[in-house]
Amino acid sequence: MVGPSSLVSVTARYPWREFWAFVGLGLVGVLLVLPYQLALLPSPPIPLPLLVAGALAQSAILIAIAVVVGLAAARRVGLRAPLVEAWLYGGDTRNALRGLRPPLALALGVGSAGAVVVLGFALFRPLIPELSRLGAASPERWQGFLASFYGAITEELLTRLFLVSVLAWLLTRAVRGPLAFWLAITLAAALFGLGHLPATAALVPLTPGLIVRAVILNGIPGVAFGWLYWQRGLEAAMVAHFSADLVLHVIVGG
Repeated sequence: MVGPSSLVSVTARYPWREFWAFVGLGLVGVLLVLPYQLALLPSPPIPLPLLVAGALAQSAILIAIAVVVGLAAARRVGLRAPLVEAWLYGGDTRNALRGLRPPLALALGVGSAGAVVVLGFALFRPLIPELSRLGAASPERWQGFLASFYGAITEELLTRLFLVSVLAWLLTRAVRGPLAFWLAITLAAALFGLGHLPATAALVPLTPGLIVRAVILNGIPGVAFGWLYWQRGLEAAMVAHFSADLVLHVIVGG
């Protein structure tokens, strides 16, 4: 587990610098994913400026709530964003970066994406005929590249910083040891998978097979990202998520 920072200890003082940094980064991710989302929805139901303004306003509220609660819960259970903390509070950023072990994060991201691709094509595609209708709209590689920043930043803030931290804090009140963190990581990964179902339901009717597929294919990388968050820090999970999305949305999906 990532140990407490020497600069930002678990005290009553709230880390507002981290809050504003993460909210800002999360909104950047929301802006960058818009071309990808518009490619999946060629005819927006409302004028584009209103669509962008609405997406930003809604996302700003959601991200702010997730970050403010997630940071508080994370500090209580020893989960960290060591590189951001070092950068914001004058710490040793080089040492923090080494502690994240970026090569490990990159390997886990690419490996989990590879598992998703193999399982998706070899197992689920032959079993679920509805999948043939999901590929009607195919965003371009540059749109997938921009969307990867949304996954790496915004989704990690919502899923790892918020969900894993809050679940771990709640579970540690009843479960001792690493089991609480493993349960939190697994539950967050499953919820992350279920969170993709509304987008699927907009294209095809949901079936039990599609639900199982969403949980498994999103859960595999979700567990990997959650473990990195727990053991190395939030930024390690972000690196892994970014590398996984590059494989899925640029190399394979392009």
